[in-house]
Amino acid sequence: MENRIILLVEDNPDDRELILRAFRKHTIGNPVVVAKDGAEALDLLMGPKAYDPAAIGFVLLDLKLPKVDGLEVLRRLRANERTKLIPVVILTSSKEDKDLIEGYRLGTNSYVQKPIDFNQFSEAVRQVGLYWLIVNVPPPS
Repeated sequence: MENRIILLVEDNPDDRELILRAFRKHTIGNPVVVAKDGAEALDLLMGPKAYDPAAIGFVLLDLKLPKVDGLEVLRRLRANERTKLIPVVILTSSKEDKDLIEGYRLGTNSYVQKPIDFNQFSEAVRQVGLYWLIVNVPPPS
């Protein structure tokens, strides 16, 4: 598994910890960079000291975020030539069709609803991580 970065964009500390625990449990050892709101995520991806897009394995993006919501983060990433190809997986508790439709319209690569049960949550995170870090072939940098 390449050592590409996982950018976790999640404002809920409990959900952040569950996701990080799931990565550890399933030995997904890639570095995880955490952004606690949409503005911080945009800064890490598009700001003056942004990560190289080729170093990002994928972005795990919540929708309900302070400062800049997840859909707006996605909109800006896709509108920027430098970041438009970074894989983005929406991981949200939203079950609203409008969020699902808008996420895909804006170019998300995947939309995953957060399961309530920890084992199911952990398994969903494992599958997302393994797919985007091992199975998926990223575009050349």
